[in-house]
Amino acid sequence: MITTRPAVEQDKLLAQLEPSIGRLAARGILRSYRKNTIVLNEGESGDSLFILLQGQVKVYATDENGREITYGTIHAGDYFGEMSLDGGPRSASVMTVVPCLCSLVPRAAVQQHLAEEPGFAMQLVTQVIRRARSATETARQMALLDVYGRVIHTLVCERGPGAADVPVQLTQITHQQIASRVG
Repeated sequence: MITTRPAVEQDKLLAQLEPSIGRLAARGILRSYRKNTIVLNEGESGDSLFILLQGQVKVYATDENGREITYGTIHAGDYFGEMSLDGGPRSASVMTVVPCLCSLVPRAAVQQHLAEEPGFAMQLVTQVIRRARSATETARQMALLDVYGRVIHTLVCERGPGAADVPVQLTQITHQQIASRVG
């Protein structure tokens, strides 16, 4: 669903973003999604970057039997879909966890933004590297830890690196969500 919002409300949302990401989001089209909506399907071709303005999404993959592995969650202020900007297929599926608002930025607008703001290119490369490291760590855990070890690692590492000084925020997690995260 394409969303038309008053300019003041839209400006407020963009102002909450890191400045370079906010300028990139301004190049896109706003779209809202209901809870549990699949935004991207693994394997499909894509040519847009999604900047999450409100809400939370999960990044996951499923096999032919319907088993799911969750790679992670993305929160407002971050983006996803960058892996298909090379013209290749989507590497994962993305589903909303709560109602979400995104800015869909076409590949041409991302390329123009990169040309005008070369500093953002380094941010994008850093993000891709961070996500590749995370995928590598997930593969390592699947291969080297037993189920008990993966559950402990998932529950302990849910806060992410560098979060030692940040207060713990408790959220409910179901057995199915734990199973999806530990494979």
